[in-house]
Amino acid sequence: MRFTSQTSSDGVSEQLFTLGDIPGVLWTPELTGTRPLILMGHGGGEHKKAPGIVARARRFVTECGFAVAAVDVPAHGDRPKDEEYDRIATENQARVDAGAELAPLIADFQALVARQTVPEWRAVLDAVQELEHVGAGPVGYWGVCLGCGLGVPFVAAEPRVRAAVLGLGGALASAEAAARVTVPVEFLVQWDDERVPRAQSLALFDALASAEKTLHANPGRHAEIPEFELDSTLRFFARHLG
Repeated sequence: MRFTSQTSSDGVSEQLFTLGDIPGVLWTPELTGTRPLILMGHGGGEHKKAPGIVARARRFVTECGFAVAAVDVPAHGDRPKDEEYDRIATENQARVDAGAELAPLIADFQALVARQTVPEWRAVLDAVQELEHVGAGPVGYWGVCLGCGLGVPFVAAEPRVRAAVLGLGGALASAEAAARVTVPVEFLVQWDDERVPRAQSLALFDALASAEKTLHANPGRHAEIPEFELDSTLRFFARHLG
């Protein structure tokens, strides 16, 4: 892990880093010591410092004392374009324009990308938890949309994750992996989601094997998660990560 910059404001330290070819960012309180860590997965077409990611990360740090890490997924943010992913995206758009359903195409693409991101994110956890100002504390995961499609297989594969907030994703991409998720989950659904059919979201929630899972459904389109859901997320992670 190589840090490329560091800034601080309002009690939050922000460090940009690279781990091999993976660009990421780490937010921490301006204090040393072991603490819970949240790994955040950004949405499709976004990046590690998308406004929603930054806003949530800063509240995790200032209100809970957590560390937060986010990385650019392949072909996003500061990562180079990927010819294969670009080709698939172009083909998928052409299929949608011709009348194909969007959800199955998204599901196939997310399953492909997850095969790369799951080992990458596990390596990021290894590196971040070796830092003195983070340490090997409990781990949580937050991700919706693309962050859900990639996050479900990650949570299923990573035993260090103790709790997860997921949502805006469907069963076509993640049902098989969801059956291996047993940690507590808070699951977000937008009732009028134009990208993920409601039935697919509910099927994914049903597929989760967690003994403790809570469905939070709100009216609105895909990108209209109410701001008050972040308050619930903070309480959820504080309860399960300490």
